[in-house]
Amino acid sequence: MPELRTDRLVLRRWRESDLEGWAAMNADPEVREHLGELLTRRQSDSVVARMRADFDARGFGWWALEARETGEFLGRAGLDTVDEGMPFTGVDVGWRLVRSAWGHGYATEAARACLSFGFETLGLPEIIATTTVGNLRSRAVMRRIGMTRDSADDFEDPSVPEGPLRRCVLYRTRPESKRTGGGPPRGERRR
Repeated sequence: MPELRTDRLVLRRWRESDLEGWAAMNADPEVREHLGELLTRRQSDSVVARMRADFDARGFGWWALEARETGEFLGRAGLDTVDEGMPFTGVDVGWRLVRSAWGHGYATEAARACLSFGFETLGLPEIIATTTVGNLRSRAVMRRIGMTRDSADDFEDPSVPEGPLRRCVLYRTRPESKRTGGGPPRGERRR
């Protein structure tokens, strides 16, 4: 599993020491606001096991995200293939951070590292990102990293029950797209 480094972040293999912080994130209603139900510790551990296996099988996936200076666990960021049954295909970039890491530009910095890996190392022709219509913070990150939205691509997520989390937006970028903002170039689909 390759490790990615930015000025402030390390995107790396998951460690057993990450499981407690990951479970706390998945039990936090604010972190899960645009994701649905809270997860138990057992469910969170299962997600990490699945992320590890997917990364090993494909050579890309979800990295654990840590602060480079302190080693503090900050969440996850990475690339994932779009689930079957969705109205589109491709590779999705995403991020999810602990609340204390919000508002510091970490999601933008991590997303740029993931985009760079996807385009330069994997040779992907396009990377997408999706989130709920109401997830304005993630949508702002998508714009900051140079992604664009065509409202004709908006969709109803068939894996989500009827309600406010079902309506989603889709953003896209290609290698030649200009990505702006600070930091170096650039889980679960929804951040």
